[in-house]
Amino acid sequence: MAKQATRESYGAALAEYGADENIVVLDADLSKSTKTEVFKKKYPERFINMGIAEANMMCVAAGLATTGKTVFASSFAMFAAGRAFEQVRNSIGYTNLNVKIGATHAGISVGEDGASHQCLEDIALMRSIPNMVIINPADDIEARQAVKAAIDHDGPVYMRFGRLAVEDVNGEDYKFQLGKGVMLEDGSDVTIIATGLMVGMALEAKAMLEKDGISARVVNIHTIKPIDKDIIIKAAKETGAIVTAEEHYIMGGLGSAVSEVVCENQPCPVKIIGTDRFGKSGKPAELFKEYGLTPENIAIKAKEAIAMK
Repeated sequence: MAKQATRESYGAALAEYGADENIVVLDADLSKSTKTEVFKKKYPERFINMGIAEANMMCVAAGLATTGKTVFASSFAMFAAGRAFEQVRNSIGYTNLNVKIGATHAGISVGEDGASHQCLEDIALMRSIPNMVIINPADDIEARQAVKAAIDHDGPVYMRFGRLAVEDVNGEDYKFQLGKGVMLEDGSDVTIIATGLMVGMALEAKAMLEKDGISARVVNIHTIKPIDKDIIIKAAKETGAIVTAEEHYIMGGLGSAVSEVVCENQPCPVKIIGTDRFGKSGKPAELFKEYGLTPENIAIKAKEAIAMK
């Protein structure tokens, strides 16, 4: 099966749906990396290179949105969510404008670029903004459909895309639904709830657990805000133990969101897999191992969660 980075899917989807003359794409001088250059080549009159000025780009995006445009503002996650946070908060979130933030190169899978570019706090930052929808697709199929869902949604959306090529976990008949999680595999002993590229690892962990006689349910949460409370509550009731997996800090991300739902509605043991420290330069596979973002660690944490029942 061919692998593809979700940033590639983002660029392809922009070009696919760009026939809508209401769509405008802005980029902070990174179009080759964010893949918005695909849209630029097809619709140059509706593409604007804002230069290395992410804060200004968000303000311009907000201004364009006030005229009725559907605006995509793109940069690396570290700059889109980090450097431009105040402008995203005040100019886009507070005003509830129709701006879609395409944030690429998220997480430690950026690899050799190192800690300065490995954004591991963006979900936490965006979760703190009222009105903001957060989407973190797991594969090419989901990422393309997520872009269409963002276009159809009236309001701000933060989309998180990766640099690393990943295999598809969804089939061609997959239908993306904003705010709805997806149960990829059923199980009775523990539920693994994952997002982004960790979904593929969750499926690998399930296969490992099966060899030990453990039945694991695997749930893909692609929309972290608004999160699908029903699928989480059902998992807590039916399996009684949960493990979350994300390429993000353990504070404020998927694990935090799931824990909030569980604590309020259906308490059960929850183990959170993520990181609590800055990234570093290295090959993605080596970094995943060092930071515990592996199928093997997911399986270990699943057993620990089961033991806590």
